[in-house]
Formats: sequence, structure tokens, C-alpha cells
Amino acid sequence: MRFAPVMLTFGTLVVGWLPGVALAQTAPSVFLEDLTWTEVRDALDSGTTTVIVPTGGTEQNGPHMVLGKHNYLVRYKAGEVALRLGNALVAPVMAYVPEGNVDPPSGHMRFPGTITTPPEVFEQVLEYAARSLAQHGFTDIALLGDSGGNQASQAAVAERLNQEWAATPIRVHHLTDYYPGPGDAWLVTQGETEEDVGSHAGMHDTTSLMFLNPSMLRFDQLGPHTSGDGSGVVGNPARSTAAYGEQILEMQIEAAVQQIRTLRESSRR
Repeated sequence: MRFAPVMLTFGTLVVGWLPGVALAQTAPSVFLEDLTWTEVRDALDSGTTTVIVPTGGTEQNGPHMVLGKHNYLVRYKAGEVALRLGNALVAPVMAYVPEGNVDPPSGHMRFPGTITTPPEVFEQVLEYAARSLAQHGFTDIALLGDSGGNQASQAAVAERLNQEWAATPIRVHHLTDYYPGPGDAWLVTQGETEEDVGSHAGMHDTTSLMFLNPSMLRFDQLGPHTSGDGSGVVGNPARSTAAYGEQILEMQIEAAVQQIRTLRESSRR
């Protein structure tokens, strides 16, 4: 399922300016940053006590894919998860995550444009995002990480806070079924090789953007690459198709929805 940004047409705005005529109402957003504090309060009061904290990253994704890939994809998928749950909101994406050392540069920091944070800094920001949300009344805080480098820190934060909050109804859920999810293995069942599927900036995310937002891709730069060749890509994104992307997105979104439902139920026992 796809959703488009809600936009007010010029005609709607004109109606809104007319004396005595109310502005047309639209469905409230699931994104915290699009809501007022009173709207969040009212959502909490009505039972929307699940919040998703998406973590992305600003990192090199080869010559064919933009640096903000993770942030765009995880925001979209988190929004879809919240909509399907029906009683969840989405916090702003955490775009600065561990990507390697600064000096000497390692990991993705060897490529211009990447922004990194030390794991302990990332964990503290993530922890205090969770503490903030818990303070406001959210009782199920789901950490949705779109990058491999985020996973260990998310698990550590969830474990620490769940120990601290063991006597309360608040739980932090590190979602493990979402990333990397079943997409890579599914591509192999479609006849793709593991080498072509790749492990970074390969088919998985390239196909997703082909389906969602191809403007974030440079199609003239698609091609096979291997680790250490200087491209930053491991895999063959040229094998990507929008149809693959649609299916992979669906599998990731549904995996997150089902795991959140299961974890919420288990935490109530």
C-alpha cells in the first residue's frame, strides 16, 4: 500500500478564507513532526500509545544512489507500519548514526558526504528519545532501524531501558524482523544470485527506490561492483526492478507490523 503526501489545493484554501466556512478536514498525519502538541495529547488519550522511532543514516550508497536513501525509505516504511497498526505514531527519523571512524576515516566515512556518530553518542540520543516519549505517555516504543550499523545500539538501548522499566507498562522494542528482512533471500528465489543481490547499495534498496522514488537514483551509474573496487557498492544494482521493490517493501512493512503486534501482546502478559 502506498500513501501520498496530503496537500491542500488552492480551491480548498480559498474556501478556508471565506467568513463562516470551515477549512476542509483531512485525516491526521501519523508523523509527530506534522502534529501539534494538543493533537499528540489527544491521540494518547484515545489509546494511541505506540510510537515508532525510525533510524536511518547519512551514508554513501555508491555512485547511483543518494546519501539520504535510508532516511527516505525508513520514514516511508515507518509511516506505512503506523497506518496499518492504526494506533501508532512515528517520531522523526534519526539521520546521524554510526558510520565508521572520523580520523582516520573508516567504513562509509571513507566516502564524501557520509556523517557519522560514535555508537555511544547514537545510543544516548536514542535513549533520550525513548525517555522523552515515555514521559509523554507512550508505552510501546518500537525502534525501527534501516541500516546494519544501527542494530547493536538499538538492542543495547532496548535492553537497558526495559530492565529499568521492568516494573512499569513501558517497553522498548528492538525490531529484528524488519532489517534486513526477507528481501534478499526472496530475490534469490526469483533467480537472482547472491552476488548480484549484494550486501550494500545493491539490489535491495535500489529496487525499493525504483518503485517509490526513482529520482533518487542515477540510472546511468548502475552496474555490478565488488567489495574494495572503490565504488562503495557490493552487488549489481543494474538487476533491480520496480516490481522487485514493491514486493520487498511489502515484506518489510508487514514483518514490522506483525512483530510490533506480537511484542505488544507479550509485554501485556
